[in-house]
Amino acid sequence: MLFLNSRRVLYSGGAALFRGCHWPKTVLAFIAMGASILLILALQAVGPAAQLPTEVVLRVSGAVSQPLALSLQDLAAMPRTKVTAKEHDTTVTYEGVPLTNILQKAGAPLGKQLHGKALASYVLVTAHDGYRVVFALPELDPDFTDASRQIILADTANGKPLPEKQGPVRIVVPQEKKGARWIRMVESIEVVKLP
Repeated sequence: MLFLNSRRVLYSGGAALFRGCHWPKTVLAFIAMGASILLILALQAVGPAAQLPTEVVLRVSGAVSQPLALSLQDLAAMPRTKVTAKEHDTTVTYEGVPLTNILQKAGAPLGKQLHGKALASYVLVTAHDGYRVVFALPELDPDFTDASRQIILADTANGKPLPEKQGPVRIVVPQEKKGARWIRMVESIEVVKLP
């Protein structure tokens, strides 16, 4: 009978459930409970706005004292900066972590440690598709370059996460005329120290 006449069963069950109750109050209580349940389900589906993936998106290795495996949460907790740059005739505001800060956290030879043979060190940045770019370590050190020169590992563009074909992280070098070193889908940063 349940499959043949589900309305009747539901009505009968409903009548039994509400028998002896005050209908308006009961209906309002169920509506309020339903709205609360929907709100809870919606919040669980969306999750907290600040919750970021914890899987590793970037590895820092090579001639560093503290190799790193960083997630988007780790990057969000580091000092951040914004840069505005033109890309394909469009002005974009990128936000992320200065590459220097990541190298400092990894213990790369910067500041007073960057002298002598260490000056020949370089940073090799590799993307998911195998594309690579190189930065001389002194060009990333604020002691050697203009303070206005910001090279960042960006994770947002115009306040939104980077699109899949660019991110989750990318290098942005706003002062460069060509974007060849604006490497997308960065997976690893290696500090190489020449002998």
